[in-house]
Amino acid sequence: MVQAEGDQRNAGAGYRAALGAFLPSLTITSSAARSNVSVIDRTTGIQVPPQYSYTSSLSASLDLFTGFRRLANRGAAAATQNAADAGYVNQQFQVTLQTKQAFYNALATEELVRVAEAQVKRTQQELQISVDKLRAGSATRSDSLRSAVDVGNARLALLQAQANLAFAQATLGRQVGVDQPVRAVPDTALPTVPDTATLRAEVVARAPAVRQADAQARAAGAQVWSARSQYFPSLTVSYGDNRQGTASPSWERFVGGGYPETYSWRFGLSWTLFNGFAREQQQTSAAVAHDVAQSKADDTRRAVNAQLTQQLAALETAFAQVDIAQANVAATTEDMRVQQERYRVGAATILDLLTSQANLTQAQVSLVQARFNYVIARATLEALVGRAL
Repeated sequence: MVQAEGDQRNAGAGYRAALGAFLPSLTITSSAARSNVSVIDRTTGIQVPPQYSYTSSLSASLDLFTGFRRLANRGAAAATQNAADAGYVNQQFQVTLQTKQAFYNALATEELVRVAEAQVKRTQQELQISVDKLRAGSATRSDSLRSAVDVGNARLALLQAQANLAFAQATLGRQVGVDQPVRAVPDTALPTVPDTATLRAEVVARAPAVRQADAQARAAGAQVWSARSQYFPSLTVSYGDNRQGTASPSWERFVGGGYPETYSWRFGLSWTLFNGFAREQQQTSAAVAHDVAQSKADDTRRAVNAQLTQQLAALETAFAQVDIAQANVAATTEDMRVQQERYRVGAATILDLLTSQANLTQAQVSLVQARFNYVIARATLEALVGRAL
C-alpha cells in the first residue's frame, strides 16, 4: 500500500510537471563582488580604491511551440495518473484479500483446534468404554490397546493444531501491523452468496486491473505523439534583465533606476533536420511500447474474464460444499452415537467404532475447510471486481 501511494504521488507530481511545461521558467540571481585591485575612474582619472559591486538579474523563457510535445506529455501524464489511481484501488483490494485470507485462516485453524479437542474427548471416552468392557470380560485387550493408540494420535493432532493456530495468529498480527499474535473473532453467520447476474459486464469494463492496463496503454500511445514532435520545429522566447552598480543595494536602486539596466529579448527557432536516424529509433521504440501495452491491456481484459468464470464456479461450488459438509457432519455424528451404543452392548467391534470416529473427525474438518473455501472464494471475487459484494 505504501508503494501504491508512492506511485500515486509520483504520478500526480508528473502531471503537475506536464502542466508546468506550458508556463514560463523564471530565474533570479544576485551577487556581490569585491577585488583588491584599484581601478581608475574614467571620468575623473582618479584612482578609486577597491569597493563592492552589486549585480542582480532576472531571466525568463517560454516555449511557444514544441511540435505538440507538451500536449502529448500532458496526455501521457494524465493517463499515468489514472493508471496509478487504478493500481492503488487494485492494490487495496489485493491487500484486503491477503488480510482476509490470514483472518479466515486463523478462524479455520481455531475451529480445527476445537475439532481436535473434541476428538481427544471422544477417544478418551472410547478408551474408558473399552477398559470397562475389558474388566467385565466382554472385550479383548486389543480393544483397549487400539483405543489407547487412538487417544495418542488424537493428542498429537491436537498439538499440531495448536501449533498451527499460534502461527496463523502471528501471521494475522503481521498482516495488520501488530507486533504480537492477533485472535480472529468470527461473525455469527456466513455471508450470503452475492448476486452475480450482471457482474461480468462490470468486471470486464471496470475491474481495477483492466482500468490500470487501459490507462497504461493510453500513456504509451501519448508517448508515440511525443516522439513525433521531434519532426516539428520548436519556437522559444526569452527575456533577460540585468542591473549592476557599486552603491549599497536597496529596493529603490533596483527598481527606481539607481543601477544601470540592460535587458534583452530573444526569439529562437530550432528545427532538427537530421540527427542520424535517432528520431526514427525513438519513434519506433515508442510505437513498439504502445503495441505491447495495448496487447497487455487486451490480454488483461481476457484474463479477468477467465478469472471471473473461475471464481464464480469456485464460489458456487464452495457454497454447495458447505451444505454437503453440514449434512455429512450430522450423519457421521448420528453414526458415531449409534456405533458407541452398539459397541457398548457388544453388537459392534472396536474397528467399527474407530472407523466411525475417524469419519466424524474428517467430516468436521471438511466442514471447516468448506467454510474457509467459501469465504476465500467470495473475497477473491471482490478483489477481482474491485468493490464489496
